[in-house]
Amino acid sequence: MGNRAVIIFLRAPEKGHVKTRLSRSLNHDFVLDLYKSFAEDTLAAVKNQGEPHLYFWPPHKKTMLCGWLGDEYCFLPQKGDNLGQKMANAFKDVFLKDIDQALLIGTDIPQLDSGIISLGFQILETKPAVVGPSSDGGYYLMGFNKKDFSEIIFQNIHWSTPTVLDQTLTSMKQISIEPGLLPLLTDIDTLSDFERIIKDIKQGGIVGPKTRQVLLSHVN
Repeated sequence: MGNRAVIIFLRAPEKGHVKTRLSRSLNHDFVLDLYKSFAEDTLAAVKNQGEPHLYFWPPHKKTMLCGWLGDEYCFLPQKGDNLGQKMANAFKDVFLKDIDQALLIGTDIPQLDSGIISLGFQILETKPAVVGPSSDGGYYLMGFNKKDFSEIIFQNIHWSTPTVLDQTLTSMKQISIEPGLLPLLTDIDTLSDFERIIKDIKQGGIVGPKTRQVLLSHVN
């Protein structure tokens, strides 16, 4: 097993600037608390799974992030003009280091746990890439072995549309990359996503402990 990295994309915790679609329907203070709980549970899930690399946005908010999460992490600004460029550049950065396998995730999947991260790395033992599809037509996780990475995969994608996953898989096929797939999970971006996760928790669904606490405080 080689050296592993988990790239985590996150935003600085500013009220009104995180989970903006949720903020149209829910209290801004609550949405900020929810976002922070997502991120903190994600970091807990990554623990011991691979070296964490936190790529943040906006690029001048490192001090705010350190004040929130402490100085134990490697904070790096996202670089690029669109999401595809930012993700490709993050992979290129970590692969320039002593890293053989890397996964990239966001912080808006409360069902993402250490088991999913571990499974992602297991898939990379036999596949060149791994993808975690999300219910909105995109993906919540992307991973590569260093030798199989290609930034072409992130080009000419219509980001923030329901076609992202299909376009990405087509790009992979065109350069003969057959990825392994992880279970389908749900991004929490809209009010309907939020209502779905509340219903799921009431029926015994599993999310991270901080997220559960924040969600249940909203319900009660």
